[in-house]
Amino acid sequence: MNPNVFWGASLIVGLLLAVAVAAPGESDRLFQAAQAWVIDTFGWFYILSVAGFLLVVLALAFGPTGALKLGPDDSEPDFPYVSWLAMLFAAGMGIGLMYFAVAEPIQHYATPPEAQPGTFDAAREAMVITFTHWGVHAWAIYALVGLSLAYFAHRKGLPLTLRSGLAPLLGKRINGPIGDAVDIFAICGTLFGIATSLGLGVSQINSGLSYLTGLPNTPWMQVGLIALVMAAATASVLTGLDKGVRRLSELNLVLAVLLMLFVLAVGPTGFLLKALVQNFGLYLDHFFVRTFNLYAYEPRGWMANWTLFYWAWWIAWSPFVGMFIARISRGRTVREFVIGVLLVPTGFTFLWMTIFGNTAISLDMGAAAGAISQAVTADLSTAIFQFLEELPGTAITSTLVVLLVAVFFVTSADSGSLVIDTIASGGADDTPRWQRVYWCSLEGLAAAVLLLAGGLGALQAATLVAALPFAVIMILLAAGLVRQMNADLTGQVVETEGAPIAAQLKRILSPASRNDIDRQIEQVGAPALETVREGLAAEGMTATVIRDEVGLSLTAAAGGGPEFHYRLSPRERPRPVVTALDAPERRRATEWRLSAHSDGVSRPRDLTGFTRQQVVADVLAHLQHWRTG
Repeated sequence: MNPNVFWGASLIVGLLLAVAVAAPGESDRLFQAAQAWVIDTFGWFYILSVAGFLLVVLALAFGPTGALKLGPDDSEPDFPYVSWLAMLFAAGMGIGLMYFAVAEPIQHYATPPEAQPGTFDAAREAMVITFTHWGVHAWAIYALVGLSLAYFAHRKGLPLTLRSGLAPLLGKRINGPIGDAVDIFAICGTLFGIATSLGLGVSQINSGLSYLTGLPNTPWMQVGLIALVMAAATASVLTGLDKGVRRLSELNLVLAVLLMLFVLAVGPTGFLLKALVQNFGLYLDHFFVRTFNLYAYEPRGWMANWTLFYWAWWIAWSPFVGMFIARISRGRTVREFVIGVLLVPTGFTFLWMTIFGNTAISLDMGAAAGAISQAVTADLSTAIFQFLEELPGTAITSTLVVLLVAVFFVTSADSGSLVIDTIASGGADDTPRWQRVYWCSLEGLAAAVLLLAGGLGALQAATLVAALPFAVIMILLAAGLVRQMNADLTGQVVETEGAPIAAQLKRILSPASRNDIDRQIEQVGAPALETVREGLAAEGMTATVIRDEVGLSLTAAAGGGPEFHYRLSPRERPRPVVTALDAPERRRATEWRLSAHSDGVSRPRDLTGFTRQQVVADVLAHLQHWRTG
C-alpha cells in the first residue's frame, strides 16, 4: 500500500459520499450546480482536450516514434496478433453498450439537437451523434493513457501507475506529493466512472426484472440489486474465482454477439447493411464539425447530458481500460498499438450501434408507432426491453439482456477494484485481498449513495466533475510521453543483439521462467557487468564482479570513498489478472523477471529482455545517478 494515495483517495471519496448521505436533496443540487459550473467554465476545455488527445496519438503512431516498441527493442509480443485483437475487441464490450445501444439513437431521433424530431433527418443525425460519442475520440483517450502506462512500464521499467508517465517532466518528484496527487485523482476519477457504469447497469437490471417479473422499479430496489451484485464481485475477489469469472465473461461476449446477430437476422437486414455504410460516411463527413462543436451560438443543455458527459466518462474510465490494454500490449510497436486500439473496438461498436439503433428507429417509424420513443423519453433504462417487445422471443431475449448486464456488472466491479488497488499500491501486483475488497465495496457504496442522492443525474454530475483534474493530468501525460519518445529516438542504442529464436518463441507463448532469467544473467548480464568493470578499471577505479547462488553483483570504489553497488537477480511475482479475459490458462499464474538494484534508487528496475548494450546503459545511468547524488 502507498498510504498517502490509499487514504488520500479514500478521504476525498468519503467526504463526497458523506455530504450526499447527510443532505440528499442539497447534495443533488450541489452536484448539479457543480456540473453546470464545470460545463459553463470548462466545456470548451473538455472538447479541445479530447481533440488534442486524438491528434497526439495519431502523430505518435504515424511519425518516427511509431516504430518504437512497448518494451525492449528485441522484445516480442506477449500475445499472438489475433489474440491481441480479440482482447481489444472484448474491451469494447460492457454495460455502456448494453444500456445505450437502443436508448441513445432513439433519444437523439426523438429529441435531436438540430433536426426536426421523428424525421429521416433526425434519424441520420441520431446515428452520426451516436457514432461520434462511441468512435475514435473515446478510444483516443484510452489509447493515450494505455500508451503512457505501457511505454513507461514495459520499456522504461517504471511501476505500472499513472505517475510514471510524468517522470520525463518531474524526475524524482513523481515519488513525492505531486505523484501521490496524480494517483489520487486517477483513483477518484476511475471510481466515480465505474460507479456511473454500475448505476446505469443496475437501473437496466431493475427495469428488466420489473418487465419480466413485476419487481418494483425504485431507487431502494436498485440499491438492493447493487448489494447483491457487489457481493458476487466480492466473492470473486475473496475466493480467487478469476478463472470462473473469465469463463463467464467469455460466454457473455459470445452471447452478446449472438444477440446482435439475432437482431440483424430478424430485423431489416438489407437496410441495416446499407445503413452501416451510410452511417460511417456521414460520420466521416461530420467528423471535424462534431469534434469541435460546442453550440456556442445556441447554448443548450443537450451538451451536458450527452457529449460533455461522454468525454468526462471516457476520461474517468481511462485508467481502467488503459491499464488493461497496456498489460496485453507488451512487445507491440507504438504504431500497431494505436491503430489496433483506435480501429478494432470502434469498428465493432459501429456495427453494434447500427444494428440496434437503426433497427429501433425503423421499428419506431413503423410497427411500434412511436412506442419505443415514448419508453425512452419516460426512462432510458427501459429502452432495450421495449425494443425487444417488437421482435420474436421477447421473454428469452429480455432475460438474456438482464443476465448480460449482470455479468458485465460483476466483471467491471471486480476488474475495476484491481486497477484501483494497483494504482493505490504503487504498481504492486501482490497486495492483500482485503484491499481489493475494500475498493470493490467502495465502488458499490458510491453507486448506491449517489443513486439515492439524485439518481443517474447525480452520477453523471459526479463523473463530469471528477474527470476535470484528470483531464489536466492527461495533458501532462501526453507531454511526458512525447518528450520521452523523442529522447529515445535520438539517444537509443542502434546496435542490438538478436535473441535466439527459442527465446523469442518463449516470450510469445509464455512469460519468463526462472531458467530464462538465469540464462539472461549468464549470457547478457555477466558480459555487460564485465564490460563496465573493465571500463571502470581503465579509469583507475577498483571494481569487482561477484557471482553467488542468487545473482550477480558489481561493486566499484575510488580512493577510499563510498562504494557503488549494482545487482542483477531473478524475481518471482504473480501474473496479474486485470480482467476476466486476461491471462489465458496456457500462461503461467506466476512469472520471473530480471530485477536490477542499485544504491540510491528505491525501486528495482525490470530488465527482462534487455540486450547487453541496454544493460550496460542501465548500469551507467545508475552510476551517474550515484555520482551526482
